[in-house]
Amino acid sequence: MTRLVNPIRNVAATADIIGTDFFASGPFTLLSYRHSYHAGNHADLIKHLVQTLLIEKLKTKDKPFIYIDTHSGGGLYDLASEQANKTGEYHDGIAKLVNRGFSKSMPLPFAELVRELNADQKKLRFYPGSPLIAQKLLRPQDKLLLMELHSKEVEVLQKNLQGDRRTRVLNQDGFASLIGALPPKPARGMVLIDPSYELKEDYYHLVETITDSVKRWPTGTFAIWYPILGKQRDRSGWLLRKLEKICQSNLLVAELTVDEQQPEFGMHGSGMAIINAPYQLDQNIEKHLELIHPKIAKNVDGKKLGGWKIQWIKESN
Repeated sequence: MTRLVNPIRNVAATADIIGTDFFASGPFTLLSYRHSYHAGNHADLIKHLVQTLLIEKLKTKDKPFIYIDTHSGGGLYDLASEQANKTGEYHDGIAKLVNRGFSKSMPLPFAELVRELNADQKKLRFYPGSPLIAQKLLRPQDKLLLMELHSKEVEVLQKNLQGDRRTRVLNQDGFASLIGALPPKPARGMVLIDPSYELKEDYYHLVETITDSVKRWPTGTFAIWYPILGKQRDRSGWLLRKLEKICQSNLLVAELTVDEQQPEFGMHGSGMAIINAPYQLDQNIEKHLELIHPKIAKNVDGKKLGGWKIQWIKESN
């Protein structure tokens, strides 16, 4: 089954634009994405939406599961920090979903966590990263395996997790460490992969890692975040074609854009590719994006720009 809503672009056409010389030239920067500058933006909203829905699906069974995060970051972000306010991206993301303080009408499955983090604040200040969201949602019998390359971020992450005994933090490269950690114990679970994509080699490393990881853990769920950039720099179509070849079963794609695509620079949207996506995940994502997109999309002359898309690229019978 394929469901397209407000189609953003044609995946095959995008891949054709990229062409066979995708990696022919030398290294160059595709995107500058230190997360402290971008916490709470539109990319975080779709990433954490999918993450939360997958965790809640795993919790429907009593058996324990493992949550693995390959690029964990610090786990908690101060929206009053110099970094966050240099870009101010959260103003067009999480801040637009906060209505009258911290109303229960906030259309996010992790809204209660956001309210909890800001309970003592007069206005929105703190936003959770994926490790903290997972820590709050997982049960006593579940486990967390968190990977982060940068030592300073690891120190912050350990402090924010406050010695959670269910959690193991590795100060290692997430791509290499993931392969060595599979298959995990317990055998049920999910992996969140969200590299910065600052260098085009990140796309290669991601594809290589997923290829090996799916072989080692064919029943695991892999949720992969990717940016949607300006036309000359966008590699999302290439990545999805590679993932389609790797994936042997379900591959669901959800994308959210909040503006028109620019010729070269800028990230106007992002997506989540989910390998081994569970039943009805598409419907659960859809009902949230229907509420989120109108609230955060750029408005020009009364028209909301961008859109959202949900598509089964592969679906098991």
